[in-house]
Amino acid sequence: MPRAIIAPSVLASDFGQLTAECKRMIKNGADWLHMDVMDGHFVPNITMGAPVLECVARGVPGIFMDCHMMVSKPEQWVDAIADAGGKLYCFHLEATSDAISLIKTIHGKNMKAGVAISPDTPSTAITDEIGNLADMLLVMTVYPGRGGQKFLDRCLPKVSDLRERFPDKDIEVDGGVTPKTIGTCAEAGSNVVVAGTAIFGSEDPENVITTFKSTINQAQDKIAAEA
Repeated sequence: MPRAIIAPSVLASDFGQLTAECKRMIKNGADWLHMDVMDGHFVPNITMGAPVLECVARGVPGIFMDCHMMVSKPEQWVDAIADAGGKLYCFHLEATSDAISLIKTIHGKNMKAGVAISPDTPSTAITDEIGNLADMLLVMTVYPGRGGQKFLDRCLPKVSDLRERFPDKDIEVDGGVTPKTIGTCAEAGSNVVVAGTAIFGSEDPENVITTFKSTINQAQDKIAAEA
């Protein structure tokens, strides 16, 4: 059964104190740090790139950077993200015509490979071959490109489908996850949760992270018992 993993999204952090913010999250129980890389093409926003990630990796030794590549040509950034210290390279299925080759390229750079789908992409777009080869599957529960959007619960059946098809796979949800929505995400089968404002904006981030993990573990136990 996959373990509960909480990955605070640095998009909600103080970018002027990015290294310190990442250290604060790890101190409060975060497993991964979710790094949103946007290129201004695949999505309209622009955030950070490999040079920023490299600085974070150097300032926070051992950090696991879950790099969410919201970019139009994900193939061209694999080397740079690997060299910058990225541990997981998650690309959007909508942005490539050859997911299998891209996953193999990512693995060749000693990174885990993630495959993301946007709200309007069906879970069936992730074929058995793609899903089995990838290390993580990401279901967006908001439209990629900006923070603060409302959680789209219509995306949860995709999480349930992927959990049924890939029972031992890390399945991540990203977008609008809060203490009010974590329960439905966990019950659908997600074990990896990305949250921005709910964690970074909390007066007690440790409690939020602990609650999220507990909720996921309880749901995973229930899913395993019903299997």
